[in-house]
Amino acid sequence: MKPDLSAEQTTRPGFKEAAIIATLILSGEAIFLLPFILPRIFRPTFLEVFDLTNFELGVAYSVYGLVAIGAYFLGGPIADRFPARNLMTAAMLSTGLGGIYLLTIPTFTGLCLVYGFWGLTTILLFWSAMLRATRIWGGKDRQGLAYGLLDGGRGLVAALVASVSVIAFASVMAADITNDVAPDKGAALITVVLIFTATTLVTAAIIWLAIPSRDSRMSTSIKNDRLKWSAVLSVMTKPAVWLNAVIVLCAYVSFKSIDDFSLYVNIVHGYDDVEAAQFGTVAFWIRPVAALAAGILADRFKASWIVSFGFGFVAIGSVAISIGLLPPGTTWTLIATIVVLSIGIYAVRGVYFALVAESQIPIRFTGTAIGIVSTVGFLPDVFMGPVMGYFLDHYPGEAGHRLVFGLVGAFALVGFLTSYFFRKVTRHNQTSALAPD
Repeated sequence: MKPDLSAEQTTRPGFKEAAIIATLILSGEAIFLLPFILPRIFRPTFLEVFDLTNFELGVAYSVYGLVAIGAYFLGGPIADRFPARNLMTAAMLSTGLGGIYLLTIPTFTGLCLVYGFWGLTTILLFWSAMLRATRIWGGKDRQGLAYGLLDGGRGLVAALVASVSVIAFASVMAADITNDVAPDKGAALITVVLIFTATTLVTAAIIWLAIPSRDSRMSTSIKNDRLKWSAVLSVMTKPAVWLNAVIVLCAYVSFKSIDDFSLYVNIVHGYDDVEAAQFGTVAFWIRPVAALAAGILADRFKASWIVSFGFGFVAIGSVAISIGLLPPGTTWTLIATIVVLSIGIYAVRGVYFALVAESQIPIRFTGTAIGIVSTVGFLPDVFMGPVMGYFLDHYPGEAGHRLVFGLVGAFALVGFLTSYFFRKVTRHNQTSALAPD
C-alpha cells in the first residue's frame, strides 16, 4: 500500500515520507513569513516605513488574533474532515495575495485589514491541518520526533530565510550609501516583502505536489460521523486538554518576546538597524537545534518533562533582562542571554503539541483537540501585541523592555507549574474518556 496521511502508522524511511515531512516543515514556516517573521526581524524599519507606533503594530496583531481565535476552534473539525493538501495549498495562495497587497505600503487601517485576512488564511485553513498531518506522520512511538522535526525544521527554514533577507536588506542599504544617497529603507523593506511573498506562493505548489490526498475511506468515515460535535464536547471534558492549552498559552507569551529582541538591542544597547536584525536572527538559528533535541528527548523522557525544563530556561533569561543584569556594552552576555531564552522558548514549542498524544487523545480527534488547545493557547496573539506596545511606548528606553520580559518570566513560572499538574493528571488517567480508534 502506498504511504498516505490517512491512518496512524509508524513512519518508514523512504522518499515519500521524507518529502511529506520536509513539505510540512517548509510550509509550516513559510505561512508565517509575512505576518510575523517580517516585523520580527525588521521591527525598527517596519515601524518607520509603515509610520507606526509600537502600540499600532500591536493592534494589527490583535486584529489577527481576534480573527484567529474563532479560526482555531473551527479549523480543528475542518482539518479532521478535509484533505490537508487542499486546505494547506489554499492557505498558502491566499496568504501570498496578502503579501502582494503589503507591497503597496498600506495605511494603518489597511494593515489591520490584511492582518485580519491573514488570521483566516493561516489558521482556519492551515494550522490544525498541518499539525494533524504531523501527528499521523509520527505514528505511535515518534510523536516527540515528529513535532521536534517540524518545529526544528521550521526554525532552520526561518533562519535561512532570515539570513538571506538580512543580506538583501543590507545590500540595498549599502548600494544607496555607495551612490552617495541616503539609504532608502522603504525600498530595502520592499525587497524583503517580495522575497517572502515569492517563497509563500512557491510553497503552495510544493504542497500540492508532495502532500498526498487523504484516503477515501477516511474521508467517508469522517463525513458519516454523526457524533462529531459530541466528540468536540468529549474532548473538551478532558482536563489534560485544558492544561495543555495553558502550557501553550504560557509558551506563546514567551515566544512573542522574540518580537522585541531586535528593538531591545537597538534601543537599549545602541546597535543600528542592520546589526539589530542580525541579533534577531540569533534566535532563529537556535530554534532548529533546540526543537529537534527537545523532540528526541521527549520520546525518551516524556514531552511534559521537556516542557518543564524549557520554561525554566525562559524564566532565567527573562529575569536577567527584567532586573537589569545586561547593561549596554556587554555584548557576549547579551548574546548568551538571547541564546538561553531561545533554547527555552523553542524547546517548549518543539514538543507542546506532542502533549496531545500524551493526553491519550484518539488520532481521529487530533484536529479537534489541537483546535481547542490552540484557541486558548494562542490568545497572546490578541493581547501581547498591545501590551508590549503599551510598555514600550509609555516607558521609553530600558524600562519598557524590562517590563516586557518581567511579564514573560511570570508566564514562564505559570507554565512550569502547569506542566507539573499535566503530568499528575495524565499519570492517573491513562485510559482515554473517548472510545479508542
